[in-house]
Amino acid sequence: MTAPSRPVVTRFAPSPTGFLHIGGARTALFNWLFARHHGGSFRLRIEDTDRKRSTDAAIAAILDGLAWLGLDHDGEVVYQFSRAARHAELARDLLAKGRAYHCYASPEELEEMRATARVEGRPMRYDGRWRDRDPAEAPAGVDPVVRLKMPQEGETVIEDLVQGAVTVRNDQLDDMVLLRADGTPTYMLSVVVDDHDMDITHVIRGDDHLTNAFRQNQLYRALDWEAPHFAHIPLIHGPDGAKLSKRHGALGVEAYRDMGYLPEALRNYLLRLGWGHGDDEVISTAQAIEWFDLDGVGKSAARFDFVKLESLNGHYMREAVSARLAEEVVPRLEKRLGHGLDAEARRRVAAGMDGLKARAKNLVELTENALFYVAERPLEMDAKAAKILSLEARARLAGLHRDLGALAAWNEADIEAAVRAFAESEGCKLGDAAQPLRAALCGSNTSPGIFEVMAVLGREESLARIADQAT
Repeated sequence: MTAPSRPVVTRFAPSPTGFLHIGGARTALFNWLFARHHGGSFRLRIEDTDRKRSTDAAIAAILDGLAWLGLDHDGEVVYQFSRAARHAELARDLLAKGRAYHCYASPEELEEMRATARVEGRPMRYDGRWRDRDPAEAPAGVDPVVRLKMPQEGETVIEDLVQGAVTVRNDQLDDMVLLRADGTPTYMLSVVVDDHDMDITHVIRGDDHLTNAFRQNQLYRALDWEAPHFAHIPLIHGPDGAKLSKRHGALGVEAYRDMGYLPEALRNYLLRLGWGHGDDEVISTAQAIEWFDLDGVGKSAARFDFVKLESLNGHYMREAVSARLAEEVVPRLEKRLGHGLDAEARRRVAAGMDGLKARAKNLVELTENALFYVAERPLEMDAKAAKILSLEARARLAGLHRDLGALAAWNEADIEAAVRAFAESEGCKLGDAAQPLRAALCGSNTSPGIFEVMAVLGREESLARIADQAT
């Protein structure tokens, strides 16, 4: 893509009527990456003009979700509702210039237009009955709306940076409302004014907004402003190709955090939903900033796939610094257990993280896998562990308890040597000694390397757990 002629400024402009959903997060990511790639600015605007549905909780969820994903914005957050006076002022300017007009059509007249459109099988279009009518004919006691005089001939063309040239006939665009009867500005007006005042150069958003771009383009012309570049990205669908729903993964970003995904993994996955760089799947943030541009965005809908997300998250789990994962897991363990962890339990979690993270695909699994390190004695045995602990196995545990207790140093190498020597003296396979140890120490038949586990648990705890199950 050709480098922009002026400093790039993008924006993410969510409505705070709910959580930051996954599609919105991807839109924010694409805007953030495009701005960072071109050395520009990424702005955040909260479109809170719907006062009945906008909530402080939703605003907090959006800000928190963006922060968790690492999508930092430049400058102060802009709240659209606070700029309503500016929006209305520009509508009145258009009235004064004859580019907008008062419309006194009644609700009954508008409903009649809708009914006619339904019968004729076409979208509702205002028929322009007050466009050139003398305001002196206005009915008494009716508060008018303000409508933009849209061109009635020719075409509106959007040179979209993703979709290519997209055209609509102007006779398909009715005179849109700028100010409602109560004087409040509409979404269309507010968006255009805010994008202009924020110096937005590129509007990157879902392609469900493409039809809005035609009307907004005409409003830019009426205001004698240069329109930004538009880039409408395809929406995200479920694996079955249907519109993304909650059953597919249309959840809030906080839900993915709760499900144990790492922000860098979700960021990488969202990047690959509709954008590509050759066959690269694992893409670091630094690489994403270096490589991202709009010419890599596809025109077809991307399909959400939890299996791919899980696999990618597993990669990032293995690559993550163990100390960081331990910090993530400790509060999850405390919530799971219903009490705080003491210093020794925290030490075990941190010390065992290298072995634990290799086996987990998300933080929820990692938390479950770490439970045995902080469990209180006597451990509860799962069905497979109980089956391993036969009378013969418990007798071997007694012998192992004796030999391990005699070790001068407690480390992986010496522990392994002692267990191997015991198996050889018993004339059994190493597994016949190691599996009863695993069951006794972990309460299950799976764990990181058992010698590592014993080193992490320490001499006292390891010998006590073995004694609990030995005969």
